[in-house]
Amino acid sequence: MSLRILNTRMPPRVLTFSLAAVLTFAAGTAVSSQTSAAASGGPVSAALMQTPALAADAPTEYVVQEGDTLWDIASTFLRDPWFWPEIWYVNPEIVNPHLIYPGDVLALVYIDGQPRVTTARGSSLRLSPQARVTPLSEAVTSIPFEMISAFLTSGTVLEKNEADRLPYLLEVRGDHLIAAAGNTIYVRGTNGDQPGTRYSVVHIDEPLVDPDNDRVMGYHATWVGEGTMRRAGDPASIELTSSAQEALRGDRLIPATVDVPLNFLPKAPGSQIDGRIMAVIGGVSQIGQYQVVVMNRGSADGLAQGDVLTVFQGGEEIRDRIGGGKVRLPDEAAGTVMVFRTYDEISYGLVMEATRALHVRDAVRNPI
Repeated sequence: MSLRILNTRMPPRVLTFSLAAVLTFAAGTAVSSQTSAAASGGPVSAALMQTPALAADAPTEYVVQEGDTLWDIASTFLRDPWFWPEIWYVNPEIVNPHLIYPGDVLALVYIDGQPRVTTARGSSLRLSPQARVTPLSEAVTSIPFEMISAFLTSGTVLEKNEADRLPYLLEVRGDHLIAAAGNTIYVRGTNGDQPGTRYSVVHIDEPLVDPDNDRVMGYHATWVGEGTMRRAGDPASIELTSSAQEALRGDRLIPATVDVPLNFLPKAPGSQIDGRIMAVIGGVSQIGQYQVVVMNRGSADGLAQGDVLTVFQGGEEIRDRIGGGKVRLPDEAAGTVMVFRTYDEISYGLVMEATRALHVRDAVRNPI
């Protein structure tokens, strides 16, 4: 399931989604993938082989609060939140048991000697059980949507192959070198889109270079404006309805309906990942919690939505005052990133935790 967002420039007010079926799928995937890999003799990541460890102060009960996210709740019970799918237990006696709402009581129980967390809604743990009708939109989400709104509102990154395939601004109608809101532009490459289709216009900026091999992986893109197709064809006619800066020949167009996947759960990757942060949305030099980063690993490397990675910073090179010479200290963990969108070779991640300022070129690897 993915949430389709109209008008990529305007930040939505509140965007939530149902966790129904996703919890079952993710929990089943986490267990079944480990079992099948072990049975076939295939590689299993170290994180998948570990046993979920409870947080030192894990409660026996927890009342879900307004503003909680799935990451918050998982961190309450677990030392490592990405093990959540392995301890979540579905209570079959409850209607919509996968959904978690503010006010629900979550209970830590043991089933066959293993810790499990389940909702106690409607059980004896609720002192005064009452029937209630709650909109699905009030269910707890993995992360608040506004945390990744920079992905839509502060520019974006285009994978190289994606950028090459996008429609482009061929010419501006009339005696104009540049276009703004109210102008009509001619566009090629719309591939049969119909009148009424909406587009975001983006300007391709500097290339995004893989720090491992200096290969161009994609491009930074700046949001220019938005328009609606008035006449189909090759070229097609598009009227610009809003603009933040002038549209130029060669600017690219992206359908204004964007798939933003939010139906994921925190989990360890199913394969070994060793990559780097290539860019941060917004162009800051120091990266902190809840900022969006771009990494040089994607679905072709085994990354998927919800995968959690540890950010490592390179150890300092120091002089050995006793043995002589120089020694590089080990890399140290500095933060945690959760993947929320993948392409073949790159992916977007949200910084969930940062114990120190993170930087472009920091390493991202399987969680520890």
